Amino acid sequence: MTKISYRACIAILALVCLFLGISPPVRAGEDFSKITQSGILKVAVYNEFAPFSASDGGIDIDLAEALAKKTGLKLSLLPFPAGDDLDEDLRNMVWKGHYLGYGPADVMLHVPVDPRLMKQNDKVEIFAPYHREVVRLVTDVRKVPQLENLDSIAGKKIGMEKVSISAVVLLGAEDGKFRDDVKIYPTATAALEQLKAGELDGVVANLSEIESVLRADPNYRISEVAFQRLPPKGWVVGMAVKKSDPELVKLLQDATNALVASGEMAAIFAKHGVKVLTP
Repeated sequence: MTKISYRACIAILALVCLFLGISPPVRAGEDFSKITQSGILKVAVYNEFAPFSASDGGIDIDLAEALAKKTGLKLSLLPFPAGDDLDEDLRNMVWKGHYLGYGPADVMLHVPVDPRLMKQNDKVEIFAPYHREVVRLVTDVRKVPQLENLDSIAGKKIGMEKVSISAVVLLGAEDGKFRDDVKIYPTATAALEQLKAGELDGVVANLSEIESVLRADPNYRISEVAFQRLPPKGWVVGMAVKKSDPELVKLLQDATNALVASGEMAAIFAKHGVKVLTP
């Protein structure tokens, strides 16, 4: 992920505050001062994380560009591969930097806005929720004409991404009842493409992943299925910065609010075939 900073410290900050209709902070911290002096916003995004960030673009990449534009900064993207856990990602990309010298960024996108994650990462500020992610089951209506519950997919070929929430919930559902019917793919996109090709009967994935690939194709039914180990309302994602950057938090929060209010946030998601779910 990458850092973002202002071109001219006091002058640009004043212009941004006027544009957003906010009062300028009384005193800027050291980190925020570096941003204002550089004029560059470094934004960290995950690698291979379609439809949010991939080599050919994504929602988070477009959002990073919109945030930089809204704050009057130049964008510098800092893509990175997901670590073993979120704590590692936050350490490498937000408050410390990787031991190989990569990062940290000024802000990291797509961070779960979760109280437990916040508590165990007291060096970061997690804020500005911009989307709610949920897991859904999508089935080919030509192969699964009716879907009443999970038993309707018993014996069907169901695809999912390896090391994903979708894999965890389905493989563990009903004491592993569906384990023999599951096919694992490197990404949810790969599984969904196989569904379109007729090689699968269904896929369990995040709704955003499903929408971005299938684009409301009437041959596929998206269903809400209750998984015992999954939060029924899904989870909210936002962004994270260093705890010592309250000025940056305010700036990005106001910019996010402006994008939502103007409809730009919804348009960014729609461009990729996804309907933004208000947190």
